[in-house]
Amino acid sequence: MFLYVLLACVGIVQCYPNGQVSSSCGNLVPNHGVVAQTTPSPFIITVSKTTFKEGDEITVTLNAPNGDNFEGFLLQANQVGLTDPTGTFSVADSRIQVIYCNTDANRAVSHTSAFKNTSIQAKWKAPSSGLTNNIEFRATFVKSKLFFWVGVKSPPVTYIGNPVTPSVPSNPDCGKTKVCFSQPNNCDPTTSTNCYFMAVQASSNQSQTEYIIEIAGQADGYVAIGFSDDQQMGNDDIYICGKDKNGLLQVQHAFSTGRSTPNILSLGNVSNIKTALTNGNINCSFTSRNVISTGSRATSTSLYYLLIASGPSSQGNIQTHTKKFVSGTKADLLNPSTVTTNGAEDFPPILKAHGALMLIAWMTTGSIGMTIARYLKGVAKGQGLGGKDFWFTAHVSLMLLSVIATAIAFILVFAYAQDWAGGAHPVLGCLVMILTLIQPIVAAFRCEPQHERRFIFNWAHSFIALAIKAMAVAAIFTGLALFEEYKTDGWMLKVMGGFITWEALMYILQDLNFRAHKKDSEICSCGPMKPETVLLLVFVLGNLAFLIALLFGIGTT
Repeated sequence: MFLYVLLACVGIVQCYPNGQVSSSCGNLVPNHGVVAQTTPSPFIITVSKTTFKEGDEITVTLNAPNGDNFEGFLLQANQVGLTDPTGTFSVADSRIQVIYCNTDANRAVSHTSAFKNTSIQAKWKAPSSGLTNNIEFRATFVKSKLFFWVGVKSPPVTYIGNPVTPSVPSNPDCGKTKVCFSQPNNCDPTTSTNCYFMAVQASSNQSQTEYIIEIAGQADGYVAIGFSDDQQMGNDDIYICGKDKNGLLQVQHAFSTGRSTPNILSLGNVSNIKTALTNGNINCSFTSRNVISTGSRATSTSLYYLLIASGPSSQGNIQTHTKKFVSGTKADLLNPSTVTTNGAEDFPPILKAHGALMLIAWMTTGSIGMTIARYLKGVAKGQGLGGKDFWFTAHVSLMLLSVIATAIAFILVFAYAQDWAGGAHPVLGCLVMILTLIQPIVAAFRCEPQHERRFIFNWAHSFIALAIKAMAVAAIFTGLALFEEYKTDGWMLKVMGGFITWEALMYILQDLNFRAHKKDSEICSCGPMKPETVLLLVFVLGNLAFLIALLFGIGTT
């Protein structure tokens, strides 16, 4: 009985002694039903050249230097950092054969039988165009069905050809032969270094649609374009033109599933890749025969919102984008046109409401409430409502408004986003929300002013307030940075920097007056009004000016 079960299991394992392993192209993993060896490979790959250019031929040798042997193998060439086979192979040995990869002939070499080999040679020819990067040869060596090594690499072969600079279309081409989207609207990438640009020229027949895609923009690491069913990130078909770990440009195909880093896919049926990097300006063009898929519907339509994003990269991996632009309407890729952004419609109103409420809470009501509690306790002392001084009533009222505005802003953005993606901003916002709710709870259970342990509450209350203020300011900065993705001048962050400087100056003046008051003195004579009151009025007017400027910026994003 045990023997029958064992034989049944063996039958599940698929092995290919004839070398027809086209399904393993790309990842090079054989379908043996067991995992690959993780020890260093006893087999190596050597090459006849260390440099190459378009059309060059390189002899590739698979060796067993220690006298060992391998029964099977799969060999292909890749641009460094990519997995799609490139170039073509030719063979003159009956033990080996060329095979198809991704419907392209002669893309890889494999064995024809389970003959034991110690050395195999094949010739590889570089394509006449489309290569802009160094290459490496990768192979899988099979010693037996249970022992094999995947992804053994040759030393990189350096590309020394003359890279072809991609042609970036100027505006006269848009709407005639291509669909174009740019930011600023209708900018010309041939004359402006601050132009983020994408163009798509589509041709369709009964079998498939071909897209010639062009990308341009200024960035530290990458410029990406996308096709989407809506104006939000998530379920988007993306192409990335960015730097690899060696600082050279590469084209990648990806798919986004939310606001996190998109999933890198196989490049697929992409050819004629051309790249150029000039003074930080990234420029790529290529031809794609891949089907555009947004994951949520059939791909029979040619209508999509167009996306452009740019940002830094690290070791060839893209980081969070610093700029993002979305077309205001869907574009029909089969009908040449020029699409633009639609101003205020590009940024969701619910996010604008969130930003406005947070600014109001922590630039006016919260800041003024804290200032009153800190510096105006001596003004109109003994006067107030319900046995409470005016300063206390004003402080409690303003801080209550801050709590309400913060809670509403938090609920709005969480109901909209329904996740925690977005870097530091949501983390800071959550901490602000938690501490904002803790503060009034602590205050409600404070002991009497004359109690011997009242100082514990005073210190805790002050410390929490300081923490809330610091994190609220950080949250506003990171939030405004997200708004700035939709703008190109960055003035809102500068205004926020000015506001922090203004508040710091007013706190210093209030503190100087507070210390002078303890010595029965004042920093200035303000007639019938006390210096604390004058400083508070100036503080309020200044805060309102900065608040109005930022609200205007959010409203026009």
